[in-house]
Amino acid sequence: MEEGTGKNGSVERNNREEVFSKAIRAGKRTYFFDVKATKRNDYYLTVTESKKRLTKEGKQFYEKHKIFLYREDFDKFLEGLNEAFQFIRNAPPVISNESNDHEEESPSGEYTDVSFEDLESKTNA
Repeated sequence: MEEGTGKNGSVERNNREEVFSKAIRAGKRTYFFDVKATKRNDYYLTVTESKKRLTKEGKQFYEKHKIFLYREDFDKFLEGLNEAFQFIRNAPPVISNESNDHEEESPSGEYTDVSFEDLESKTNA
């Protein structure tokens, strides 16, 4: 990622000025909430999950996953997030003999392939 200094002396990354940042440490993960400005001074949010990992050789590196959330999507995103939180809060706890380190993302260890067209048809239903 290229970094440089903007006209006003602020640090810019990928031509986007960071105007707010909040880091949340949660166990083995750190979540970063960064508000950035576009060239037209419209704000958007990036949410980054960062996990410390080890290579086979024992070297440390950070695995990062990032999403971009734009202003026009805030309400729908928040509505979906709140519905998911409510479902989890109301669901009975799952009893498991496995450790609770949240390392496995899915039972098979693979991601589900979802197309945006599938999501669009579900949100309009």
